[in-house]
Amino acid sequence: MIKRRLKIKKKNFILFIGFICLVIVFISSFINVVFWSIDSKKTDNVIKSIEDVSEVKEVEDDNDTEVIVSNDVDEDNPYWDYIKMNMIDVEFDELLKINDHTKGWIQVNGTNINYPFVQTKDNDYYLHRSFDRSYNKAGWVFLDFRNSYTNNKNTIIYAHGRTDTTMFGSLKNILKSDWLDNTDNYIVKISTPNENTLWQVFSVYHIKTTSDYIRTDFENDEDFVKFSKMLIDRSAYSFNTEVLGTDQILTLSTCYNDFEKMVMHAKLIKRSKS
Repeated sequence: MIKRRLKIKKKNFILFIGFICLVIVFISSFINVVFWSIDSKKTDNVIKSIEDVSEVKEVEDDNDTEVIVSNDVDEDNPYWDYIKMNMIDVEFDELLKINDHTKGWIQVNGTNINYPFVQTKDNDYYLHRSFDRSYNKAGWVFLDFRNSYTNNKNTIIYAHGRTDTTMFGSLKNILKSDWLDNTDNYIVKISTPNENTLWQVFSVYHIKTTSDYIRTDFENDEDFVKFSKMLIDRSAYSFNTEVLGTDQILTLSTCYNDFEKMVMHAKLIKRSKS
Protein backbone atom coordinates (compact mmCIF):
# COMPACT_ATOMS: atom_id res chain seq x y z
CA MET A 1 0.00 0.00 0.00
CA ILE A 2 2.82 2.40 0.92
CA LYS A 3 4.69 1.62 -2.34
CA ARG A 4 1.51 2.24 -4.30
CA ARG A 5 1.01 5.62 -2.64
CA LEU A 6 4.61 6.52 -3.39
CA LYS A 7 4.15 5.59 -7.04
CA ILE A 8 0.99 7.72 -7.23
CA LYS A 9 2.75 10.66 -5.61
CA LYS A 10 5.71 10.27 -7.97
CA LYS A 11 3.39 10.09 -10.98
CA ASN A 12 1.45 13.16 -9.80
CA PHE A 13 4.69 15.03 -9.22
CA ILE A 14 5.87 14.26 -12.76
CA LEU A 15 2.50 15.36 -14.15
CA PHE A 16 2.70 18.55 -12.10
CA ILE A 17 6.21 19.32 -13.38
CA GLY A 18 5.03 18.64 -16.93
CA PHE A 19 2.08 20.96 -16.45
CA ILE A 20 4.33 23.71 -15.07
CA CYS A 21 6.65 23.32 -18.09
CA LEU A 22 3.70 23.65 -20.47
CA VAL A 23 2.51 26.77 -18.66
CA ILE A 24 5.99 28.29 -18.87
CA VAL A 25 6.21 27.51 -22.59
CA PHE A 26 2.76 29.00 -23.17
CA ILE A 27 3.54 32.18 -21.24
CA SER A 28 6.91 32.53 -22.98
CA SER A 29 5.31 32.06 -26.41
CA PHE A 30 2.56 34.53 -25.56
CA ILE A 31 5.11 37.14 -24.46
CA ASN A 32 7.13 36.61 -27.66
CA VAL A 33 4.00 37.06 -29.79
CA VAL A 34 3.10 40.25 -27.93
CA PHE A 35 6.58 41.74 -28.37
CA TRP A 36 6.67 40.61 -32.02
CA SER A 37 3.35 42.37 -32.62
CA ILE A 38 4.61 45.52 -30.92
CA ASP A 39 7.74 45.51 -33.10
CA SER A 40 5.61 44.98 -36.21
CA LYS A 41 3.35 47.91 -35.30
CA LYS A 42 6.40 50.13 -34.76
CA THR A 43 7.80 49.03 -38.13
CA ASP A 44 4.50 49.83 -39.87
CA ASN A 45 4.57 53.31 -38.33
CA VAL A 46 8.15 53.89 -39.51
CA ILE A 47 7.26 52.72 -43.02
CA LYS A 48 4.29 55.10 -43.04
CA SER A 49 6.50 58.01 -41.94
CA ILE A 50 8.94 57.18 -44.75
CA GLU A 51 6.13 57.11 -47.31
CA ASP A 52 5.00 60.54 -46.10
CA VAL A 53 8.36 62.20 -46.87
CA SER A 54 9.62 60.24 -49.88
CA GLU A 55 8.65 59.60 -53.47
CA VAL A 56 9.87 56.73 -55.62
CA LYS A 57 9.45 57.63 -59.28
CA GLU A 58 10.41 55.85 -62.46
CA VAL A 59 12.81 57.65 -64.78
CA GLU A 60 13.52 57.10 -68.45
CA ASP A 61 17.01 56.76 -69.89
CA ASP A 62 18.92 59.91 -70.80
CA ASN A 63 22.29 60.81 -72.34
CA ASP A 64 24.07 59.83 -69.11
CA THR A 65 22.62 56.31 -69.05
CA GLU A 66 25.24 53.57 -69.33
CA VAL A 67 24.14 50.15 -70.56
CA ILE A 68 26.38 47.26 -69.51
CA VAL A 69 26.33 44.76 -72.37
CA SER A 70 27.47 41.20 -71.77
CA ASN A 71 29.32 39.31 -74.49
CA ASP A 72 27.39 37.26 -77.03
CA VAL A 73 23.90 37.71 -75.60
CA ASP A 74 21.35 36.03 -77.89
CA GLU A 75 18.94 38.45 -79.55
CA ASP A 76 15.97 36.64 -77.97
CA ASN A 77 17.46 36.81 -74.46
CA PRO A 78 15.23 38.72 -71.97
CA TYR A 79 18.28 40.89 -71.21
CA TRP A 80 17.37 43.10 -74.17
CA ASP A 81 13.93 43.69 -72.65
CA TYR A 82 15.33 44.33 -69.18
CA ILE A 83 17.68 47.11 -70.25
CA LYS A 84 14.66 48.95 -71.68
CA MET A 85 13.02 49.03 -68.24
CA ASN A 86 12.92 52.29 -66.35
CA MET A 87 15.10 52.80 -63.32
CA ILE A 88 13.85 54.48 -60.14
CA ASP A 89 14.90 57.82 -58.71
CA VAL A 90 14.44 58.92 -55.09
CA GLU A 91 14.93 62.29 -53.42
CA PHE A 92 16.99 61.64 -50.28
CA ASP A 93 16.99 65.02 -48.50
CA GLU A 94 14.16 64.24 -46.08
CA LEU A 95 15.30 60.65 -45.55
CA LEU A 96 18.77 61.85 -44.61
CA LYS A 97 17.21 64.21 -42.08
CA ILE A 98 15.57 61.20 -40.41
CA ASN A 99 18.72 59.08 -40.59
CA ASP A 100 22.06 60.21 -42.01
CA HIS A 101 23.06 56.54 -42.30
CA THR A 102 20.81 56.34 -45.38
CA LYS A 103 22.71 55.07 -48.43
CA GLY A 104 20.03 54.28 -50.98
CA TRP A 105 16.65 52.80 -51.85
CA ILE A 106 16.01 49.24 -53.06
CA GLN A 107 13.01 47.88 -54.96
CA VAL A 108 12.68 44.20 -55.94
CA ASN A 109 10.07 43.34 -58.56
CA GLY A 110 7.41 40.88 -57.45
CA THR A 111 8.09 41.37 -53.71
CA ASN A 112 7.23 43.84 -50.95
CA ILE A 113 10.83 45.08 -50.87
CA ASN A 114 10.61 48.82 -51.45
CA TYR A 115 12.65 50.53 -48.74
CA PRO A 116 15.54 52.87 -48.06
CA PHE A 117 18.64 51.01 -46.88
CA VAL A 118 21.23 52.15 -44.39
CA GLN A 119 24.84 51.43 -43.44
CA THR A 120 26.95 51.83 -40.33
CA LYS A 121 30.31 50.62 -39.01
CA ASP A 122 29.19 47.02 -38.37
CA ASN A 123 26.56 44.46 -39.40
CA ASP A 124 24.99 44.24 -35.93
CA TYR A 125 23.45 47.65 -35.21
CA TYR A 126 20.51 47.44 -37.63
CA LEU A 127 19.65 43.88 -36.69
CA HIS A 128 17.74 45.43 -33.77
CA ARG A 129 17.27 49.04 -34.90
CA SER A 130 14.63 50.54 -37.14
CA PHE A 131 15.18 53.19 -39.80
CA ASP A 132 14.75 55.95 -37.21
CA ARG A 133 17.36 54.17 -35.04
CA SER A 134 14.82 53.26 -32.36
CA TYR A 135 15.24 49.81 -30.80
CA ASN A 136 13.23 47.23 -32.72
CA LYS A 137 13.93 43.51 -33.17
CA ALA A 138 12.43 43.75 -36.65
CA GLY A 139 15.58 45.62 -37.62
CA TRP A 140 15.99 47.39 -40.94
CA VAL A 141 17.45 46.91 -44.43
CA PHE A 142 21.19 47.54 -44.32
CA LEU A 143 24.27 47.49 -46.53
CA ASP A 144 27.26 45.37 -45.48
CA PHE A 145 29.71 47.61 -43.60
CA ARG A 146 32.53 46.45 -45.90
CA ASN A 147 30.80 47.79 -49.01
CA SER A 148 31.32 51.19 -50.57
CA TYR A 149 28.41 50.36 -52.92
CA THR A 150 29.86 51.54 -56.24
CA ASN A 151 33.38 50.15 -55.87
CA ASN A 152 32.76 46.56 -54.81
CA LYS A 153 32.40 43.56 -57.06
CA ASN A 154 29.78 42.12 -54.70
CA THR A 155 27.41 44.57 -52.99
CA ILE A 156 25.56 42.88 -50.11
CA ILE A 157 22.29 43.98 -48.52
CA TYR A 158 20.67 42.26 -45.53
CA ALA A 159 17.35 42.36 -43.66
CA HIS A 160 15.29 40.09 -41.43
CA GLY A 161 12.87 37.67 -43.11
CA ARG A 162 9.77 38.80 -41.20
CA THR A 163 6.74 36.48 -41.36
CA ASP A 164 4.49 39.51 -41.98
CA THR A 165 6.52 39.99 -45.23
CA THR A 166 8.03 43.31 -44.11
CA MET A 167 11.78 43.86 -44.53
CA PHE A 168 13.01 40.87 -46.60
CA GLY A 169 10.15 38.59 -45.52
CA SER A 170 8.69 38.41 -49.04
CA LEU A 171 12.05 37.35 -50.45
CA LYS A 172 11.15 33.79 -49.44
CA ASN A 173 8.45 33.81 -52.14
CA ILE A 174 10.92 34.03 -55.03
CA LEU A 175 11.21 30.24 -55.16
CA LYS A 176 7.48 29.89 -55.81
CA SER A 177 6.10 29.44 -59.33
CA ASP A 178 4.04 32.65 -59.06
CA TRP A 179 7.27 34.64 -58.87
CA LEU A 180 9.42 32.53 -61.17
CA ASP A 181 6.83 32.32 -63.96
CA ASN A 182 6.84 36.11 -64.40
CA THR A 183 10.11 37.12 -66.06
CA ASP A 184 9.42 40.78 -65.27
CA ASN A 185 10.28 39.88 -61.68
CA TYR A 186 13.93 39.19 -62.49
CA ILE A 187 14.90 42.80 -61.86
CA VAL A 188 16.17 44.80 -58.88
CA LYS A 189 16.17 48.61 -58.91
CA ILE A 190 18.37 50.76 -56.69
CA SER A 191 18.57 54.51 -56.30
CA THR A 192 21.28 56.37 -54.35
CA PRO A 193 22.05 60.08 -53.97
CA ASN A 194 24.64 59.68 -56.75
CA GLU A 195 23.21 57.19 -59.23
CA ASN A 196 20.34 54.92 -60.23
CA THR A 197 20.99 51.32 -61.21
CA LEU A 198 19.22 48.30 -62.69
CA TRP A 199 20.21 44.71 -61.83
CA GLN A 200 19.29 41.43 -63.54
CA VAL A 201 18.71 38.39 -61.29
CA PHE A 202 20.89 35.36 -62.08
CA SER A 203 20.59 33.14 -58.98
CA VAL A 204 18.08 32.41 -56.19
CA TYR A 205 18.29 29.74 -53.50
CA HIS A 206 18.09 28.89 -49.82
CA ILE A 207 21.04 27.19 -48.17
CA LYS A 208 22.30 26.10 -44.76
CA THR A 209 23.78 29.13 -43.06
CA THR A 210 27.19 29.89 -44.54
CA SER A 211 29.32 32.94 -45.29
CA ASP A 212 30.80 31.75 -48.60
CA TYR A 213 28.46 33.92 -50.71
CA ILE A 214 29.10 37.21 -48.89
CA ARG A 215 32.63 37.88 -50.11
CA THR A 216 33.38 41.49 -51.08
CA ASP A 217 36.99 41.22 -52.24
CA PHE A 218 38.52 39.07 -54.97
CA GLU A 219 42.09 38.44 -56.06
CA ASN A 220 41.35 39.03 -59.75
CA ASP A 221 38.66 38.65 -62.42
CA GLU A 222 39.28 34.90 -62.62
CA ASP A 223 38.63 34.54 -58.90
CA PHE A 224 35.43 36.56 -59.26
CA VAL A 225 34.19 34.47 -62.20
CA LYS A 226 34.83 31.28 -60.22
CA PHE A 227 32.86 32.74 -57.31
CA SER A 228 29.98 33.78 -59.61
CA LYS A 229 29.85 30.31 -61.16
CA MET A 230 29.39 28.84 -57.68
CA LEU A 231 26.39 31.13 -57.19
CA ILE A 232 24.90 30.23 -60.58
CA ASP A 233 25.37 26.48 -60.00
CA ARG A 234 23.68 26.85 -56.62
CA SER A 235 20.56 28.50 -58.03
CA ALA A 236 17.24 26.69 -57.67
CA TYR A 237 16.27 28.04 -61.11
CA SER A 238 18.22 28.57 -64.32
CA PHE A 239 18.09 32.21 -65.43
CA ASN A 240 20.38 31.61 -68.43
CA THR A 241 22.50 34.58 -67.39
CA GLU A 242 26.29 34.78 -67.58
CA VAL A 243 28.49 36.76 -65.19
CA LEU A 244 31.80 38.07 -66.54
CA GLY A 245 34.93 39.12 -64.74
CA THR A 246 34.14 42.76 -65.48
CA ASP A 247 30.63 42.59 -64.00
CA GLN A 248 29.41 43.85 -60.64
CA ILE A 249 26.87 41.82 -58.68
CA LEU A 250 24.33 42.44 -55.94
CA THR A 251 23.53 39.98 -53.13
CA LEU A 252 20.37 40.06 -51.00
CA SER A 253 20.44 37.85 -47.91
CA THR A 254 17.89 37.01 -45.24
CA CYS A 255 16.90 34.15 -42.92
CA TYR A 256 14.87 31.34 -44.52
CA ASN A 257 14.49 29.64 -41.15
CA ASP A 258 16.62 29.20 -38.03
CA PHE A 259 19.21 27.18 -39.92
CA GLU A 260 19.09 28.42 -43.52
CA LYS A 261 19.49 31.61 -45.52
CA MET A 262 17.41 32.87 -48.45
CA VAL A 263 19.59 34.48 -51.10
CA MET A 264 19.18 36.40 -54.36
CA HIS A 265 22.00 37.48 -56.69
CA ALA A 266 21.73 39.96 -59.56
CA LYS A 267 24.22 41.63 -61.89
CA LEU A 268 24.43 45.29 -62.88
CA ILE A 269 23.07 45.94 -66.38
CA LYS A 270 22.34 49.68 -66.41
CA ARG A 271 23.27 52.83 -64.49
CA SER A 272 22.75 56.57 -64.67
CA LYS A 273 23.57 59.59 -62.56
CA SER A 274 20.71 60.61 -60.30
